[in-house]
Amino acid sequence: MPLFFRKRKPSEEARKRLEYQMCLAKEAGADDILDISKCELSEIPFGAFATCKVLQKKVLIVHTNHLTSLLPKSCSLLSLATIKVLDLHDNQLTALPDDVGQLTVLQVLNVEKNQLTHLPRSVGNLLQLQTLSVKDNKLKELPDTLGELQSLRTLDISENEVRRLPQMLAHVRTLETLSLDALSMVYPPPEVCAAGTAAVQQFLCQESGLEYYPPSQYLLPVLEQDGAENSQDSPDGPINRFSREEAEWQNRFSDYEKRKEQKMLEKLEFERRLDLGQREHAELLQQSYSHKDEILQSVKQEQTRLEQGLSERQRCLDAERQQLQEQLKQTEQSIASRIQRLLQDNQRQKKSSEILKSLENERIRMEQLMSITQEETENLRQREIASAMQQMLTESCKSRLIQMAYESQRQSLVQQACSSMAEMDKRFQQILSWQQMDQSKAVSQILQESVMQKAAFEALQVKKDLAHRQIRNQIRLIETELLQLTQLELKRKSLDTETLQEMISEQRWALSSLLQQLLKEKRQREEELHDILVELEAKSETKQENYWLIQYQRLLNQKPLSLKLQEEGLQRQLVALLVELSAEHYLPIFAHHRISLDMLSRMSPGDLAKVGVSEAGLQHEILRRARDLADAARVQPEDACPAAPPLDGAMAPELEPPKGEVLGVLEPPAAPREPPESVRPSAPPAELDMPTSECVVCLEREAQMVFLACGHVCCCQQCCQPLRTCPLCRREISQRLRIYHSS
Repeated sequence: MPLFFRKRKPSEEARKRLEYQMCLAKEAGADDILDISKCELSEIPFGAFATCKVLQKKVLIVHTNHLTSLLPKSCSLLSLATIKVLDLHDNQLTALPDDVGQLTVLQVLNVEKNQLTHLPRSVGNLLQLQTLSVKDNKLKELPDTLGELQSLRTLDISENEVRRLPQMLAHVRTLETLSLDALSMVYPPPEVCAAGTAAVQQFLCQESGLEYYPPSQYLLPVLEQDGAENSQDSPDGPINRFSREEAEWQNRFSDYEKRKEQKMLEKLEFERRLDLGQREHAELLQQSYSHKDEILQSVKQEQTRLEQGLSERQRCLDAERQQLQEQLKQTEQSIASRIQRLLQDNQRQKKSSEILKSLENERIRMEQLMSITQEETENLRQREIASAMQQMLTESCKSRLIQMAYESQRQSLVQQACSSMAEMDKRFQQILSWQQMDQSKAVSQILQESVMQKAAFEALQVKKDLAHRQIRNQIRLIETELLQLTQLELKRKSLDTETLQEMISEQRWALSSLLQQLLKEKRQREEELHDILVELEAKSETKQENYWLIQYQRLLNQKPLSLKLQEEGLQRQLVALLVELSAEHYLPIFAHHRISLDMLSRMSPGDLAKVGVSEAGLQHEILRRARDLADAARVQPEDACPAAPPLDGAMAPELEPPKGEVLGVLEPPAAPREPPESVRPSAPPAELDMPTSECVVCLEREAQMVFLACGHVCCCQQCCQPLRTCPLCRREISQRLRIYHSS
């Protein structure tokens, strides 16, 4: 199996030796020898082939190199046609060229210590070959064409894997020396091989049916073919011819030795000069290395200083990053808890059937408002009610003005933009004319126009409706949570952190679904209130004067549901407890069952579940606080117990019965004030109540739009108009909802 070796770059000394030998071979008067041995060559250079061809070299010495092949690319073996001695021993050759038989004048071929696995059949064409040495290779067999070597005198096949000699070797009559491993031979037998070359030749001749003659009878010219041709006509016979040629070659070898000794002296001088140059070069290298070491030391110190600074900076950044991630984690946990409580509150409100009953009772109460008594007509405070109506209409018109401006921007993108804008201009002119009216003119106009009175009553009815107010409060809370989730998601993206991202997305989708449901409930409640108003208008007396003023006054003087429940006997501390736990929707249930604080402190969660409080966490919290209040009441006397706090700061004046509600003189009614939200789920901290975020498109204005159904709050009103997909999640926008920030 052939071995492949990686080419190695020659050393500087080997390269100089090669240059010296090539120059020596090209000098005038040089001998016929080209010696490029010990030059660490992986292939014979092209210049060596050209030198042998042009200068007719006869001896090529290439031993002790790293040759894997005799012929490099783009070279021909015919360039070595004049070579008589080819020395290739101690290389890494795996095979000889198949056309090696073209070297017809070759007399000596030495390929010892290589990696040859076979010999080409064309080796039989080397008719003048006298010495063939293939010692120390990996040959397993010899070709039959060796029998055609008519001039072969020495054959060395030892230290190989050859076990059989070719029978054709008996035809080589001139073979004088045969070297082989006798003990490992199979054919001829080992004892024959051990007897010597003559015994082997006799055995092969006997096997081939030939008569054996000693090689001395087949003397031939040793090196020169010309001498062989001249010897055919010589009268002295073959022995004298051989003596003359041997003397001639002795003279040539002596001349070669003299020239070799001279070249050796020149080589020594060259090596001395080379050694001197190398010493100078070594001194320069030593100086260069010392200077390089100084530079490297300074660079190393600077690098160490920079690495220390970088490591310190990295530690600071890691600490800041860890602190920020901890803050983000705490914010996420608080948002998750608030969202969970919002979802629980919404689920609790869905399950409560008492809300529907209270709405039905409210509808019945609204129907009772249709009948107007004579006493209410006499006690009508026209001027005060008209002033309150004027203020309510002003606020309602301002709110509608903002909403209509927003709707006008959306409608400008559709085909009917022109007609819509014209109509909106007329409405704006009418609203502006209302605002510019004198106070007395506005009051007189309200007293005369029932349409405006009806609009004021409708606005106050929507504002004071409990169910509508609860839906608005929940929508406001959900908008705030969606804004915080969007800010948290943007901050995580800037930090390249993906932890808990899936949980944030699930919470945002849950909130957006809940917001869509609340918007639907809000529209349904507004339609129900509008239907009640239409029914009131249909059942009102045609000739009844100031009908809507009286209804407006009734609505102003109406007591809140919590005050009615207190007047019915429900303890104020119990009312405050339920309001604080965002469970005021259970007030009708507690009033219906006449549950007191003392009774509640002795109840169990199962009792509350039977009454209608289904949430387990809320059951335990109500019972715990009720027992705390009961224990505190036992410590202090009943009379010394402080009054329960009002439902809200803004509702405090309304907790007292109005002076002269029916018989007395009525207080001048002020503009209706919406009581603060009674639903107070786990609100975020004060600084997070009204979060703000900049628009991700323009990066200037405040984000004001909620995109549904994804729930992101990331764009202002101006930038959201041309968008069809959310700029954060790339989901399609099905609905846009404006957030109105107010203090």
